[in-house]
Amino acid sequence: MSQSALLMDRMYAWQTGIYDFTRRPYLLGRDQLIDSLAPPLGGRVLEIGCGTGRNLINAARRWPEASYFGLDVSVVMLKKAQQEIVRADLEDTIRVTQADAVTFPKMLFGDGPFHRIYFSYTLSMIPDWIAALERAADAVPPGGSLLIADFGDQRDLPGVFKALLRRWLSIFDVTPRNDLENVMRDLAARRGFTCDFHRLYRGYAFLAALRRPGA
Repeated sequence: MSQSALLMDRMYAWQTGIYDFTRRPYLLGRDQLIDSLAPPLGGRVLEIGCGTGRNLINAARRWPEASYFGLDVSVVMLKKAQQEIVRADLEDTIRVTQADAVTFPKMLFGDGPFHRIYFSYTLSMIPDWIAALERAADAVPPGGSLLIADFGDQRDLPGVFKALLRRWLSIFDVTPRNDLENVMRDLAARRGFTCDFHRLYRGYAFLAALRRPGA
């Protein structure tokens, strides 16, 4: 097991039962991301850093004509995700496995393309987040999209609130990526994607999408 996997398992071993409840108030924008997925009929959707499976389950209910896949480096989180998937009676719709966001193979779940790939509050936890973003972009087929929801730069929030928020997030090894917009626009220019970037709640969070033109 990699060092990253060990660290994540150690952090979340005591949190899996309360994770979704405690994160609901401040992981903002996740449901907007799910609403924007709009996968094609019979399409395949991949979540990178699927955690407890909360987003995959909600996405499968919102867009039931697609198939869903999730990867996570944490075995502890994947066990919780599998339990929740079974509880939701979605074993035939959602599959999850252990893999690293930077090195996962394109054919991780067979040989079909992923029409939608998304990160939901995970880039801010991945040490080599630019490499993870590049890897995900490589897996987007023509006509596909890569979507992201995460903490923003908080540029328009009061200074005290911003400082307290960042201190709180650091306890969980979360680091908002202040330069994400520039990195995404550079990636889009180099790869021929279009890029949409939207700040939410005075910069508290953001929603972003890279789209590859094509069929």
